[in-house]
Amino acid sequence: MTHDTPTLNREEPVTEAELAQAYRANALFDAHTDDREFGYRYLVEEARDAGEPMAERTAWRICSTNGWWPAFGKKRGKNGTKPGPPVHDDLCAYLDEHGMTRHRFTAQGPNELWLSDITEHRTGQGKLYLCAIKDVYSNWIVGYSISDRMKSRLAVAALNNAVARRGDVAGCVVHTDRGSQFRSRKFVRALHRHAMVGSMGRVGAAGDNAAMESFFALLQKNVLDRRPWATRQELRLAIITWIERTYHRRRRQAALGRLTPIEYETIMTTAAAQAA
Repeated sequence: MTHDTPTLNREEPVTEAELAQAYRANALFDAHTDDREFGYRYLVEEARDAGEPMAERTAWRICSTNGWWPAFGKKRGKNGTKPGPPVHDDLCAYLDEHGMTRHRFTAQGPNELWLSDITEHRTGQGKLYLCAIKDVYSNWIVGYSISDRMKSRLAVAALNNAVARRGDVAGCVVHTDRGSQFRSRKFVRALHRHAMVGSMGRVGAAGDNAAMESFFALLQKNVLDRRPWATRQELRLAIITWIERTYHRRRRQAALGRLTPIEYETIMTTAAAQAA
């Protein structure tokens, strides 16, 4: 009895188009894993920044095929984003005598507790986003980042800017809300890299980060709402000028004994050094 020799089906080689699609899918998946709340339009921008440009329709097709639907068809919160789970404990919270959750934003010295948040404002060219970091000891804006995109790198850049300015920040607590930029792997890795400690309040609860909200209210009154802004660059320069020249050096604060942030920190740290 004879047996037919089995035919070996040799696999077709991978085409250039298939290889390109695989690289694109990889870039989209990395962005999806980093910020799961965002849809394909956000993911395609991240993929382009990673060196894998593609049309939005292509990104939509890849996301659809793989079921990467973090934001599509889901009910969102009032601020347009679905609240995500915290990645850090709330280290600034305590219970008052009535069992209500309150927050204490105080520090005995610089680089003990920083607050961070993001605000946005429209210009004739579209929105501009500011991520600022404030040291609660002196109310000094120790770092900030401004961009036309509200991505995790906005928060990471602000943190890196603050660390570059302040030097030894190991052990410093960084308190934020639960926005996706602060929950991203990139931001959490940056905290760990600088030996800092994350703290996270609730989404959209201004009272959880009231000290940061007070700075943004000042910025709104003194810069953002002063007049219409035609370009992002125009508003960017106005924000930087107000922070560095007015807020830090000219605006005296009652909470600081009628001193500016720079004056307060200079006087207090000098006194502490002399006492030591």
